[in-house]
Amino acid sequence: MTFDDQGRRTSRSVAGGAAAVVLAGAIAAGAVLYAGGDDGGERAAPPSAVSSPAASTAAKSVPSVTASLPADAPAALPSLLARPVVRPERAFPDESVRLEDGSRYQRVDLATTTECATGMSPGLAELVGRGEGCVRLTSALFTDAERRSQITVTVASFRRVEDASTVFAMASMDPVTYQVVSLDPPPGAGMPTVPPGSAGLFERLMTVRSVVFANGQWGDGAETEEAALTRQTQGLLQYANDHVVAYEQGGDG
Repeated sequence: MTFDDQGRRTSRSVAGGAAAVVLAGAIAAGAVLYAGGDDGGERAAPPSAVSSPAASTAAKSVPSVTASLPADAPAALPSLLARPVVRPERAFPDESVRLEDGSRYQRVDLATTTECATGMSPGLAELVGRGEGCVRLTSALFTDAERRSQITVTVASFRRVEDASTVFAMASMDPVTYQVVSLDPPPGAGMPTVPPGSAGLFERLMTVRSVVFANGQWGDGAETEEAALTRQTQGLLQYANDHVVAYEQGGDG
C-alpha cells in the first residue's frame, strides 16, 4: 500500500498476533469511559498485510468509547486547535539524533500522508472513522548506530482533542488491534526488512491534539535484549513527543 503523499512505497504491520511484546504505559489524557466491547478481552491479530487497512476486515467491531476534555485543559485550547497540525519537519527535524543518554540514531526514512487510514491497522482506521477524522499522519524510521534496530515513530494528528484521547485510550488498552504500521527500510538503506510475525514493542504518548506512537523491533526479528530495545523505543518516542508538544503548545512555525 502507498503511504506518503508522493506514493513512494509500502509499509508493514508491526507484529504478528501473540508474538508481539506489548508495553502499555504512557500517560492518561482526558476522561475516557470504556463502554463495552465484544467479549472478555479477546485480541484480534494485526493484519498480515496492510494492503487495505480501512477495509471492513477487522476481526472485531470497534467498542464504544466516549472521551471528554481533561479538566485541566488549557484556556488557550481553542486558539491552539486553530493552528495547522504539526508538519513533518517540525515533528522530525533531524536526520541524526543524539538523545540525552548519549545514544545516537539515524533517520533513514520519512513519510507523511493526509490519508491517515493507509498507515493504520483496520481496527484503528475504523475507530478514527467514527470521529471527525485524522488530519495528518507522519512516520519516521530510525535505526541505532549499529543499524540493528528499526523503530518507527508516528504522529497522528486529529481535528478534535476528544478523538485523539479516544485513540490514545483504545491503543493503550489494546495496542495490537489499534496500531499504526511500521515503515520498511527504503531501497539502498542497507537494512533488512523485519521478518513477518516478529516480536515488537508498542508505546504511545498523547499531546494536545496528536497521538505519538513508537513501534520498535530488531531488524533480524530477534526476541532478545528487550531492555535495550525498550530503552531505544521509549527514547525516540520522547524525542518526537517533545517536538510535537513544543509546536502544539504555541511554538513558532
